[in-house]
Amino acid sequence: MSNLFDLTGKTAVAIGGNGVLGSAMAKGLADHGAKVAIVGRNLETAENVVKEIVENGGDAKAFVADVSSMDSLIQAANEIEQWSGGWDILLNAPGTNSTTPFLELGMDEYDRIMDINLKGIIITCQIFIKRMIEQNRKGSIINISSVSSTTPLSKVFTYSVSKAGLNSVTQFLAREFAPHGIRVNAIIPGFFPAEQNRKILDDDRIESIMKHTPMQRFGEAEELQGATVWLASDKASSFVTGAMIRVDGGFGAMTI
Repeated sequence: MSNLFDLTGKTAVAIGGNGVLGSAMAKGLADHGAKVAIVGRNLETAENVVKEIVENGGDAKAFVADVSSMDSLIQAANEIEQWSGGWDILLNAPGTNSTTPFLELGMDEYDRIMDINLKGIIITCQIFIKRMIEQNRKGSIINISSVSSTTPLSKVFTYSVSKAGLNSVTQFLAREFAPHGIRVNAIIPGFFPAEQNRKILDDDRIESIMKHTPMQRFGEAEELQGATVWLASDKASSFVTGAMIRVDGGFGAMTI
């Protein structure tokens, strides 16, 4: 049992690993022995995460990429491959949000959110899974979805649509790549203190969230580490693929 969650010898690529939630999950992977590539649009914040990991005894390096740009993702994949020789774990944690009402929503804004939350992850999976297959590497893809992916939340139309699409992508890829030994799952977080959530958290919305969350509190970013490490481990979750793992304080189980 002591080796069940040991990721020693594994390399993880954390797309959006410089964000609040992505960095916490990346640190969890590093704490369990994985070598971690922190990938984000902002090199400075990515390097800050790397510094924390290294100071804690881990191995990590920062890379720059924009998930809405295929060229930058290919460049990052090339650099990571040179650094580590390949990867076994892909964590997809980029995300953006908007509260624009549906009837006021412009297609430029819609496209921007979809490009980051959905299209960008599709492109990322194409690039990184293809390399895994070419190198005959088995492994784990972990997509970060949302409670709004199953029952859409008010005020966040495009975000909800993008995350519903991500769930479908997750299950499709799980079927597609199981024969290659590549598992694909999604984590469905509840309400966590990510920057994109703070923008829409007025007092009324917080009260509504608490009424619909049996544990009656927000999640802490570190509380996503357990599910992340479990899904990353080919020992602990070897027969788990196409799954949507809720880490939401009971939000998804609540009605009236």
